[in-house]
Amino acid sequence: MNISANSLISAGAVLLAFQAQVWAQKVDLAKAEYLSSCGACHGSDAKGKGVLAEQLKVPPADLTQLVKRNGGVFPLNAVYEKIDGRQEVKAHGSRDMPIWGYRYTPSPNLSSNQAFNPNSTASYLDLSYYPEAPIRNRILSLIDYLYRIQEK
Repeated sequence: MNISANSLISAGAVLLAFQAQVWAQKVDLAKAEYLSSCGACHGSDAKGKGVLAEQLKVPPADLTQLVKRNGGVFPLNAVYEKIDGRQEVKAHGSRDMPIWGYRYTPSPNLSSNQAFNPNSTASYLDLSYYPEAPIRNRILSLIDYLYRIQEK
């Protein structure tokens, strides 16, 4: 049996593609977003016992109890507005805090005339084309994770 180099390369490429799909299915990007942005205070289990919790003046909320505290309904709008800063959370401090910064709000350097314009010649890869898209993705990712971890 004579196996050519091209056959081996093709087989290797198929194996790599399959492994990438398996790995992608195992990675929970919403959980990763939560852990990188919220886990230090709210804890890896979201119960409010993160490594920084004892250093805070106001104890972090148990984020697994949002549905229970809201009469059995997930408070989608309230959670979104707390994350994006429209609804103040006194324990989080100002939006200028390093822990929050502008991760969930548009950069102050973007002018209002940089809003989405479908007739613009801006590149689709340029974040200033529609700067809120990645921010919304991060927020919706966090909300998805919080919804999935609610205790019944």
